[in-house]
Amino acid sequence: MRRIGSMIMLFLMLGVVCTSIAQTAAPADFFAGKWEITVVGTPNGDAKLLADLTRTDGKLTGQITNATDPSADKIAITGIDEAADKIIIGFTAQGYDVTLDLSKVDDDNLKGNMMNMFDASAKRVK
Repeated sequence: MRRIGSMIMLFLMLGVVCTSIAQTAAPADFFAGKWEITVVGTPNGDAKLLADLTRTDGKLTGQITNATDPSADKIAITGIDEAADKIIIGFTAQGYDVTLDLSKVDDDNLKGNMMNMFDASAKRVK
């Protein structure tokens, strides 16, 4: 009888360990992919950008293009700071260091600001 109790406890402990290992698996890479970004109220009017973010060697990198002029030069992203539901993208535009601060709204939308001056939103391109 004691042996059966020990076996049951062993299986229960193995089940707990397997469950905890499965829950610590890496989450899906939320920010990777293409995002259509709209920045409202800039001195040049509303800006539409396309950010293409990829994960390389564990680090998020990418580039930005002008969505209204796809033939324009691509803008390299100089830095990305990310958290579970927030991302800050840094790049240089027209000689200025620019930051784009976006937070997760839902699975396909982000909302935030550019340089703490202009409202910005982003929608996942599918």
